[in-house]
Amino acid sequence: MFEEENAQWGLVHALVLDGKGGARSIARTELNDLQLQAHESLWLHWDRSHPQTQTWLRQASGLSAFSCDLLLEENTRPRLLALPDSELLLFLRGINLNPGAEPEDMVSVRIFASAQRVISLRLRPLRATDELLVQLNEGKGPKTTSELVLYMAQYLTHKVQDLVSDLSEIVDDEEEKLDTDERYAPEHGAILQIRRRAAGLKRFLAPQRDIFGQLTRIKLPWFVDDDGDYWNELYNSLTRYLEELELTRERVGLVLETEDRRLSVRMNRTMYRFGIITGIFLPMSFLTGLLGINVGGIPFSGNPYGFVIACLMMVTVAVGQWWLFRRLRWV
Repeated sequence: MFEEENAQWGLVHALVLDGKGGARSIARTELNDLQLQAHESLWLHWDRSHPQTQTWLRQASGLSAFSCDLLLEENTRPRLLALPDSELLLFLRGINLNPGAEPEDMVSVRIFASAQRVISLRLRPLRATDELLVQLNEGKGPKTTSELVLYMAQYLTHKVQDLVSDLSEIVDDEEEKLDTDERYAPEHGAILQIRRRAAGLKRFLAPQRDIFGQLTRIKLPWFVDDDGDYWNELYNSLTRYLEELELTRERVGLVLETEDRRLSVRMNRTMYRFGIITGIFLPMSFLTGLLGINVGGIPFSGNPYGFVIACLMMVTVAVGQWWLFRRLRWV
């Protein structure tokens, strides 16, 4: 019931973390009078496109106009911004796994985080938040706001691994087909699409990797002691994915180069054969043209076996040319 009521206000869900890995849902109308215990934290997840979200954020959230402007920007890239009073803004990107969407058309989540409150905004549904809700329902979710932000970053990063692995496997298949079948021709459109996907992912994941690196060094009062280790692990994971994406792009280039080289070899071989055939038939074409001149004095014109003799002459010329080409190692 709370979810239906909250949806009318643009609030996807409102949860109070109990500090033990679980959470309870609250209604939008409870926010004004909500009193958090010392061990509790509040997570508000909003639909950024809803008009009521913008109204609440500017009038009732308690955030500065500067923070609201950044959270409601139309277009943004991954970024990290420290605010006064040990607060921060964190913008992250994730793989778009919504039906009918291209994975590289990435979804974003914008987060304001403080000691006991996290406000996140999304434009399109996020699988990462859905999985986070499952963990909270099972009592195995984050206990603090710093863990909540960390969990969200982890789920977003893990989705990248699946897509990177899929792209790498497709390139593996293409390379194997090229190695086993000399006549196999890869689909250029599909291969170039892989390259575009890798480039699009790298565009957003590279700055996000740098953000994870910054978070390993930030020491806010409400961060858990070992948060830096987990952020460092995310940094290393994203670095590995970026290296895999760069390798995938290079391998796609090698696949295209291999196909171009094979096409060039086939074309040269074909032209070579045409050249040999032309070289063999050119003298015979000269002889037939010469013998076909309708003037007096044509050899064997009066001989009943003249046609046979002319044919034998052309066969002899062809055999002689073949022997000469073999001797010169042209064939």
